[in-house]
Amino acid sequence: MKRKLTSIALALSLAVTATACSQDKGTVSKGSEGGAAASKAVEITLLNSKGEIQEQLEEAANTFKKDNPGISVEILTTAAGNSPFERASTLYASGNPPTITMLDPSDVTKFKDRILDLSKEKWVADAIDNSLTKEDGKVLDFPFAVEGFAFIYNKQVLDKAVGGSFDPASIKTRDDLESLFKQIEASGKGALHISPMDWSLGAHYLNFLYADQSKDYAQVEKFIADLRAGHVKLSNNTIFNGLIDTFDIMMKYNKEKASPLTPPYEKGAEAVAKGEVGLWFMGNWAWPNIKGFDTANGQYGFLPVPISNNANDYGNSQIATAVTKRLVVDKERSTPEQQDAAKKFLEWLVYEKNGQDFLVNKANIIPAFKTVTLEPQDPLAKSIKDYMAKGQMVVGMTTLPADHWAKAGAAMQKYLSKTGDRSALAKEIEDYWKAVK
Repeated sequence: MKRKLTSIALALSLAVTATACSQDKGTVSKGSEGGAAASKAVEITLLNSKGEIQEQLEEAANTFKKDNPGISVEILTTAAGNSPFERASTLYASGNPPTITMLDPSDVTKFKDRILDLSKEKWVADAIDNSLTKEDGKVLDFPFAVEGFAFIYNKQVLDKAVGGSFDPASIKTRDDLESLFKQIEASGKGALHISPMDWSLGAHYLNFLYADQSKDYAQVEKFIADLRAGHVKLSNNTIFNGLIDTFDIMMKYNKEKASPLTPPYEKGAEAVAKGEVGLWFMGNWAWPNIKGFDTANGQYGFLPVPISNNANDYGNSQIATAVTKRLVVDKERSTPEQQDAAKKFLEWLVYEKNGQDFLVNKANIIPAFKTVTLEPQDPLAKSIKDYMAKGQMVVGMTTLPADHWAKAGAAMQKYLSKTGDRSALAKEIEDYWKAVK
């Protein structure tokens, strides 16, 4: 997800069940809300908000049409810098909404009166635990992608730095992390690259401010409620101070510290792929970019972001994971035939060989369904699944307010460029939450 992540509790499960379901080709199946089957040609649209898989989605639409003659899927785009909420709202206002819209989790309920109840769909029972958005007994969305974020590492660089085979489990504290930074620099490489985009700093790095507060998600929700009420002084919060202490070390060893706000997103992918740095704070959505720069067939994985010097503290051995994109089906303007076709497309993703191949092998997505047994081929997805299998995840916050990443990210940019200090950062975050409606 090269986008904002925002706050839902996900106890991600990896129980895998071998299941398959064959579908008749050439007709639109009868759905739970869509009416009778249709044999005539049906055209539907899907608004994509994961720009990095636009080409793969277009290819999937062509494959789906071959598997399901009579149904055409047009893939629409969300312009860079625009939120899917804004794009979808504009299309609804014009009276031409997409049949299927890919939304950020925080935006799903904003469309609850305009989208189908999907609770009777077969895949609901096969979704991983707590991955669905539910309200008033209705299932509002299809969980499209599980993603994770932390430090991405280039194993070749780290192997050289430590003089052997690097073990990510060896980094359990902030001091461990700084020691690794020193070893990397001593080997002649840059320790890490910090991407300065507001969405990376605000939606991803600051995500740990909330996610690491407690294993008990009720306590995380209480912390956010207290922030809104103005009852939290971040200067006294252990997690905030620990997270920023770690960020101070990151800034110290940042290869781009001379001009920290300058590097574009692609520079981080290039730096870690070419072995210019050992680590890059980012998520698995970056794999296509890394792969594009990698000429050495490198090995990559994730390293947690330790926030203290107590190896047993929650967060020090975990990466953040979440369902970060969700598909909803329009009921306001779509015909029953289009709704059935949309449901058939969702089933195709979960149960058909070509749909699963698109998700796992073409789009490098970790599916949110226990029935998809294909193993990911890219190393970052494999690393995430390893952490998930061990239960080493914190809950990636995916329903924070839509403007959190921009406003909190801007405060982090000031801190990164040293135009603001820790107290100013704490105040900006506190003031932001007190203003949230």
